Amino acid sequence: MIKANKLKNGLTVVSVPKPDTQAVTVMLLVPVGSRFETPSINGISHFLEHLMFKGTKKRPSTLEITKLLDGVGAEYNAYTGKDHTAYYIKVAADHFELTLDLFSDMLFNSLFDKQEIDRERGVIVEELNMYNDNPMFLVETLMETSVFHKDHPLGYDIGGIKKNIRAIPRSSFISFKKNYYFPGNMHLVVAGKLPANKNRLINKYFGQYSEKHKKKSYKKFNDYQTGIQLFHKYKDTEQTQVSIGFLGLPYNHKDMPALSVLAVILGGNMSSRLFINIREREGLCYVIRADISPYHDTGVFSVHAGLDKTRLDSAIVAIIKELKLIKDEPVSDDELSNAKEYLKGQTALKLEDSSALASWYGKQSVLTGKLITPEVKLKQIENVTKRDVTRVANKIFRKTHINIASIGPYKSTTHLKRLIDL
Repeated sequence: MIKANKLKNGLTVVSVPKPDTQAVTVMLLVPVGSRFETPSINGISHFLEHLMFKGTKKRPSTLEITKLLDGVGAEYNAYTGKDHTAYYIKVAADHFELTLDLFSDMLFNSLFDKQEIDRERGVIVEELNMYNDNPMFLVETLMETSVFHKDHPLGYDIGGIKKNIRAIPRSSFISFKKNYYFPGNMHLVVAGKLPANKNRLINKYFGQYSEKHKKKSYKKFNDYQTGIQLFHKYKDTEQTQVSIGFLGLPYNHKDMPALSVLAVILGGNMSSRLFINIREREGLCYVIRADISPYHDTGVFSVHAGLDKTRLDSAIVAIIKELKLIKDEPVSDDELSNAKEYLKGQTALKLEDSSALASWYGKQSVLTGKLITPEVKLKQIENVTKRDVTRVANKIFRKTHINIASIGPYKSTTHLKRLIDL
């Protein structure tokens, strides 16, 4: 049975038993990311994530931490988003206590050694270079910057800017961590084969820390867009990367199930409309897909494609035609049924192991404050009607809210505005 409870210090603990596995995943999520930053410290959330693996009072070096984890065959990693940061360690169940010990040590006793910080600056700058040199990654960032505006934190690059990475002082990391990384603002998820003494061990390693701070809020997003926006970056490439984005829906919105079905029908798999019509029939691209990126108070719906650089105009016209069609005409019974079965199958596959379960419930806990089982989520999907899909398509795909980000060998893409009939 899935359970959520709070320790006396405010730490939220989510327990997800899975008795048919020999593994356990411990995941720690904190509701902080790039949308909580200011321009002068943009990138600090992601930088801090890196520093958590750089040594503690008990284990003073990165090597000691990684050798310990590698020595038990652990899978471990972390990531930073716009509205949350997550860390996870997956191990054989008999190393559960070791994982809690290490996690609490990293979270509450990290050294933030100045030499380690300075070394990591170069690592992160190279990480930024890697993403900026890859048009498939960069175009998504450009598109969200267009949707949310460069001056709103949701429009920031999660990784930050090089100037900040090279200059943020040690004191800023310590202050930022203190403001966000305290028990009352953390969510600890344990999923998999859970020991009988789970609660005692969690209290032993996490209950002793009782720092209390007022939770920090984020800057809410207000819709500002009144017309088509183009965001182009020149690059001498053989393929043009394009991302067409619209303002989407927040995590808890009642229409999220319908939007999920819409995304599958439009561009969620190899039998979707965009894949069949744009790639298979027209031969305009290799990659094309539709994605949903929800946040606390808003979201993004996007269509991404890697296009033949000589046929950008044709591709934009063809993609917009598909968006208009799904607005104007009901989807078929088969499309609706197939999309629901696809989501059902994908959910089953994604939740096969403890790390996937930890992510499923951890994100819900930290971002919505609710725990919805896969069964409930799929029931919501099953209740979506053709009328729901059409209604949501008309809500999202508005001509006044089109954002087209592109990277390719063109000096300008302003002419694209004339091609859009939505």
